[in-house]
Amino acid sequence: MANGGPVEHGYPHLETVRAAITALYRRLSYDTVQAFSASVAPADVAFCDTDDLHLGAQRVAREIVRHFRLPEARLIVGFREMTHAADVELAAGPEYFVELNDRFRTHRRDIGAALAHEVTHVYLHRLDLAFPTTAENEILTDTVATYLGAGWLLLDAYREDGVSSQKLGYLTPEEFGYVLAKRSLFFGEDPSVWFTSAQAYTAYARGLDRARQDGRQPPLTAAGWAGRRRYAHDRRHVSGVPPTAPYAFTPDPAGRLRVSFPCPTCHQRIRVPVRGRVRARCALCRTVLECDT
Repeated sequence: MANGGPVEHGYPHLETVRAAITALYRRLSYDTVQAFSASVAPADVAFCDTDDLHLGAQRVAREIVRHFRLPEARLIVGFREMTHAADVELAAGPEYFVELNDRFRTHRRDIGAALAHEVTHVYLHRLDLAFPTTAENEILTDTVATYLGAGWLLLDAYREDGVSSQKLGYLTPEEFGYVLAKRSLFFGEDPSVWFTSAQAYTAYARGLDRARQDGRQPPLTAAGWAGRRRYAHDRRHVSGVPPTAPYAFTPDPAGRLRVSFPCPTCHQRIRVPVRGRVRARCALCRTVLECDT
């Protein structure tokens, strides 16, 4: 939890974020992801200063547990002095003990954001979905929370001005915006109307631009002139394709050239023949892609 200190910006965790989206689709399936088409509603997690602290925190926790379809999970919420925003004890269940930073006693509007992250930890624990390191797991948790409709609360908790700052979660504001935009493009949902933070809106707009770039990379037909020209050059000089290129060429068993590239929705790599106009369908997220290979 950045509290008054510098807030990191940009996309330093982008590859881990993309790997997290792929892992989510592989673990849940397309149909289960589709079941999260509606985000957590602002009214369901609203928390005002006149609400009872503990009863209100339990109410918000129940709403987020319901959103993640965890009927057998019960969260017991408490408060204490701590460095991080929150912590959850991942036991066998059905009861999970969540501790929130004492700061939330007077910053109640952000309790939903902190609980969204911790409930996602419980959800991933139940799924047995994890990455190798603690840092990667925290990125996975923020990404899953956001992609499944609860993480917009984490982005909305980001506020920064000339004298103070606050950010919850482990993604940068722009990375939260990127994942939220991925969700928005997939479900056709506009989360920007829920933001109470102007800085969150700006970060979402930047993330949306970055997410749209994923759908404009060659060999997709939406790629711009410069990208198409570069792709045509690399297709003629396969051995010289730089490792930073978003695509790679390999021969199939019969010696015919194929190109692989990441799906702009779920980032699983797709492999298609190099033969001009091709329509491909991602087997993981079922996105239909128009390509010019």
